[in-house]
Parts: sequence; C-alpha cells; structure tokens
Amino acid sequence: MDQPTLTKLLKAEGIAMSATELHTLAQGAAAAPPGLNPDRWMNLVTSAPTSRLKTVLRDLMQGITSASTSSESAVSRLIALRKALVDANIDGFIVPRADEHQGEYVPSCAQRLSWLTGFTGSAGTVAVLDDRAALFVDGRYTLQAEMEVDQELYQVVSIADTSMDDWLADELPDGSRLGYDPRLHSRNQAQRLRKTCESAGSSLIAVDRNPLDSVWTTQPPPPISPVAAHDERFAGQGLREKCIQIASRISESGSEATVLTMTDSIAWLLNLRGGDVEFTPLAMAFAILHRDSSVDLFIDARKLGPDLGSHLGSQVAIHAPEHFGAALNRLKDETKQIQIDPATANDWICRQLAEGKAKLIEATDPCALPKAIKNSVELDGTRAAHLRDGVALTRFLHWINNASENGQITEIDAADQLETFRRQGKNFQGLSFPTISGAGNH
Repeated sequence: MDQPTLTKLLKAEGIAMSATELHTLAQGAAAAPPGLNPDRWMNLVTSAPTSRLKTVLRDLMQGITSASTSSESAVSRLIALRKALVDANIDGFIVPRADEHQGEYVPSCAQRLSWLTGFTGSAGTVAVLDDRAALFVDGRYTLQAEMEVDQELYQVVSIADTSMDDWLADELPDGSRLGYDPRLHSRNQAQRLRKTCESAGSSLIAVDRNPLDSVWTTQPPPPISPVAAHDERFAGQGLREKCIQIASRISESGSEATVLTMTDSIAWLLNLRGGDVEFTPLAMAFAILHRDSSVDLFIDARKLGPDLGSHLGSQVAIHAPEHFGAALNRLKDETKQIQIDPATANDWICRQLAEGKAKLIEATDPCALPKAIKNSVELDGTRAAHLRDGVALTRFLHWINNASENGQITEIDAADQLETFRRQGKNFQGLSFPTISGAGNH
C-alpha cells in the first residue's frame, strides 16, 4: 500500500499516527521475536484494530521482513570491516556476542557476531586484526563454529585451549591500537582487555561508534515489542515495595543512586514483562533508582500500553532512551556517590560516570540477590508451572512411544510436538530456551 493510501486509512481508523511513524514502528516490531501472537504488536497501533487494518499491517510486516535479507558474503563483510577499522585509525577490533545490557540473549540489532562470521551460537567473541582473525568459543560450540564459519577467514579457537587474552598477547603487534565498543563490554571485561593490551605493548581504544555498524547496511533497528505489567498475583510483591526495599539497600552503602543495566533486574523491580529478545520476557531498558525510591526508566515509550501508567504510577518517570546519556551526566555532577556493578554495567556507562564529581561505589547489582530469593507466591507459581509442564512432558512421552515405532520421527518433529503440548498448558508464555533434542549417533 502506498503512503497516501495508508495515511487515509489511518485517519479513517482514528489513529493519530503518520504512515512514516507506522512504518518505523513496524520495523521495530519486525526486529523483535514474534512470540506466541505475531499480531500482538498491532496493539501498539490501536487497542482494537479492524480486520481491514490487520490485513494491511500484516502485509506491511511481511514486506519489511522480506526486505531484511542480505546477500553479502562473509569475506566481503570482513573486508568492509577491516576498511572501516583503517578509517577509524585502529588496527583491530573485538566483536562479542553481546548488547548494551550484557544479557544472555540479545536482540537482532545486536547480532553483530552472527552477521560478521555466520556463527549462531549463544556465546562467542571474535578478534579481528588487519591480517588475521579468530573466533573464540567454549566447548559447547567448537563443532558448530567449525561448521558455520569460513575457516579460511577465521581461526576457531576453543577457550579451553587458548583464551582470547593469551591469543591477543601473542598476536597483537607492538604499538598497535585495538578497538572495542565500550557499550558491549562490562567494566570488568574492558579492564581485563586493557591489561592484555598493555602487556603486549598495545593500546585499547574505546570507539564512539561501532565500526561494524557502519558497514552492516541491513542492521535491524532496536526491537519494539509490547510491554505489560506483571500482575502482583504472580509477583507476590508490588513495585513500590520493591523500590523501597532496594533503595534502602543502596542508601545503606552510602550511595544516592544506582544505575540498573540488566534488563531482568529492571523487569523484576518494576514488575514489567516485554518481548524484545527470545526466550526471556524482557524489554530493552535502563533505569536509575534513587535512594528516595523514585525511578527514572529509559525505554521506548512506543512499547508501553495505556494501562501501564496506572501500574507505574508516580514512582516511575519515563524517559526516551536517547536521554540516558544526559541523565548520567547530571547524575555524576549532582550526586556524591553512585553505585554500579562493574560485572554487568557496560564500560561506556562507567566511563561516563567516572568523569564527574561523584564517587563510584562498585557493588553487585542490588536487585540480584532479592530477585533470587523467591517469595511464597513465586514459589507456589514455580511449583504449579512444574506440574503443568510435567503434564505436557507426560503427554509427549506417551506420544513419542507410539509415534516412533516406524522410525520416521525426526529430532525436530519431537521438539515441535513437545512445544505443542506445552503451548496447550495454562499460562504458557513461551520456551525458556530452544529444546535440545537428540537421539542416536551423529
């Protein structure tokens, strides 16, 4: 549908959104996992889309998805990256499988390692120098990496045999400049990299803009998936009570605020659930919790439904993600002590805060331990979930006992059928990780 026609349709539907704004929203929705209901993103356009509008939105989404593929080869991508490194005046670059939040699962826009090398495992890092490159993986992914990656371009290295630090210490030329994106490495990781470079007579250079992003022409935008309140009947504790509890902990440390970077901590603290990444109901966001228990939440407001205002209340102020840097600048100059977790907070945040007057107090994410200690409601919910999943697994075992007699069931068939049984259970929201299905010799 052309833009003028789409504009007329939106106006006829009473939607205060331009065709351009809708297209941008749809691109973000396409960058998020589809989840159980691929049409759920339409509720961000209007709470009750008509059949006509649903058809148009599905066509729009299909067009965006079809146009997102790229035909570039692995060698052309590596050549383009190396040219970008020359332009940036650096001799090498580290590409981890990570995003700004250091989570286990990353959104499609942060799948830089996969785009560059073809490696699709959930953990790995590549070091690219001007004349060689190596992909570092753990024992789970050695065989997979060797199958997925062009070994003429990348040496596949098991970290059980050689760590990336040791490899860099041997391979970095004296006086070279190794680049890294401080947003994709924790404070601790960056400090370790810096020591490695210094031992090799090299320098670690923080880049303002990731050079890989400049050559990834089909990089998806940040994901936009609906965010919903996690009902207190499942959480067992309201967000206000949690904020007061955690604010008290940071106040006891002498800090006036803490910067929360882990999306699971923010989801727990504010009783929010999203869908920006696979297998975990999380929304990409940052937060600053102050010792008075107020919260500044930095999140794309397009993800938030109208009902979230009453859920968050006056406790939480919503800000656009692009205002996070300015908020850090104010925080570092207006407070005396700020708590930060160097194991999880990315190095860019720590560098921003370290430039101000405030003293940085390094401590574990204050939500980590309270989040791990389940209350009675959460424990009851866990037990109930295991019972429901036990029913699904029992049905699956009965099914496979009968269906596998002729030997025609594949491992994928089995995984799909198990998910089907799980989907039929009450309150099912999705898998927590891809089913690991294997049988016989490989």
